[in-house]
Amino acid sequence: MNSTQQRRGPRTVSARRVAFDVLRAVQVDDAYANLLLPTRIRRAGLSARDAAFATELTYGSIRMLGRYDAIIGVASGRRVDNVESDVLDVMRLGVHQLLGMRTPTHAAVSATVELTREIGARRATGFVNAVLRKVAARADDEWDALITEGRGGDALLATRWSHPAWVVAALRDALAAERSRDELAALLAADNVAPRVQLVALPGLATAEDVQVAEDVQAAEAVPDPATSATEDDQATQDAPPVSPQRDETDARPVSPVGIRGTTGDPARVPGVAAGRLRVQDEGSQLAALALSRSSAVRAGERWLDMCAGPGGKAALLAAEAAQGGATLVANELVPARAGLVRKALATVAGGDVVTVVEGDGRRFGKPGDERFDRVLLDAPCTGLGALRRRPEARWRKQPEDVPELAALQAELLDAAVRALAPGGTLAYVTCSPHLAETRGQVDALMARHGDVLEQLDTAGVVRAVAARDPQVADGRTVQLWPHRIGTDAMFVALFRRTA
Repeated sequence: MNSTQQRRGPRTVSARRVAFDVLRAVQVDDAYANLLLPTRIRRAGLSARDAAFATELTYGSIRMLGRYDAIIGVASGRRVDNVESDVLDVMRLGVHQLLGMRTPTHAAVSATVELTREIGARRATGFVNAVLRKVAARADDEWDALITEGRGGDALLATRWSHPAWVVAALRDALAAERSRDELAALLAADNVAPRVQLVALPGLATAEDVQVAEDVQAAEAVPDPATSATEDDQATQDAPPVSPQRDETDARPVSPVGIRGTTGDPARVPGVAAGRLRVQDEGSQLAALALSRSSAVRAGERWLDMCAGPGGKAALLAAEAAQGGATLVANELVPARAGLVRKALATVAGGDVVTVVEGDGRRFGKPGDERFDRVLLDAPCTGLGALRRRPEARWRKQPEDVPELAALQAELLDAAVRALAPGGTLAYVTCSPHLAETRGQVDALMARHGDVLEQLDTAGVVRAVAARDPQVADGRTVQLWPHRIGTDAMFVALFRRTA
């Protein structure tokens, strides 16, 4: 038994095998990497260094899948459709190590060839070895020139930045609506950057000590950069220091007044997270919830509704805000399993006298005789194109034909939200997508249907007042957050008040 085996004891699952297994589950079983990967890492007993390596290898390979397939096609002289799917996934991991993580060629190629054997594809080891060596023979900018040759417009950007062309077009349109079309390349690049861990300090629960300890722990326990640290398997073969992949270079200061912005590492190691007083939540989501709860002073006795509450992140923040202001919250979720997540998320935030979790279709609210609510959050089902950093598989799963169906559902939910809103009440319409059909288009259509009883609020003014620093939003009655500007998901928020 060698020293590496002695260090590991019974563990035999490598960081690369964990990444491969998750990538296959994403491809074959429609799994979500952000949900599956932590479980597989814990099951494999990976060290902090190997966990960081597996995380970057998994997420990076999924984000850059389109670009890497183009490179593999050129390097192999084959259409990737003609390569066996498991072998193709192995090569995607290998290419990311070579071009995205700058793992030394010998370590990346030899370990990927060994992984090919391990998954039972011994017949393909020579092919994998040859393709990866061809990939390693050229720099990334040389590959960029090769795979974009003869392409222009959205097709070129789609290949270069590894986004489907229809997503590129949708993002271009959304930026153009703010007269910011020239920011498209920066946005596409930001979608391919590993985001910082972001936490929310729940008001009334988290203490100043919780926040300070969280900041100290994240600084002290930040794991080694996965691209500047080899895995344990690589230590014997590493012959040059690799170069770090692109990281989030936006302002490290929190933009949310209850946000904590970290770097890397396992947030579960933070005591406040383990106790439930701090939660993992993107600061864009925090601002969206706070735009509703802090749009005006809370009056004791107010009734609030979260129409689509699963998995419970925004509901937890709203519940904490409601408890402090003397309000109550009804958190609704259609899917029973997600409703269970909402109950779990709220269990340590507020008691049953503050929060009620119910199950059912959000479109049922507002029927004659039903109670009315003073504040309603509609965080509507959407394409998720605003969270491509955190949910890398979304860009490959969603299709343009999904948009009309989602838009129709969003409109029906908005109609129900208006019916459920009490006179003088506030509605926050939120999506994790910048697609115009899900954002400004919905707002315009809503006002056309209900302009006699609704008025739009100065959402940009509210978000600026709530934020801890400049959220860099355009003036107007709607707000679109952007990852390349402030390091959050691309959340859309529009606030309305019922006038009659």
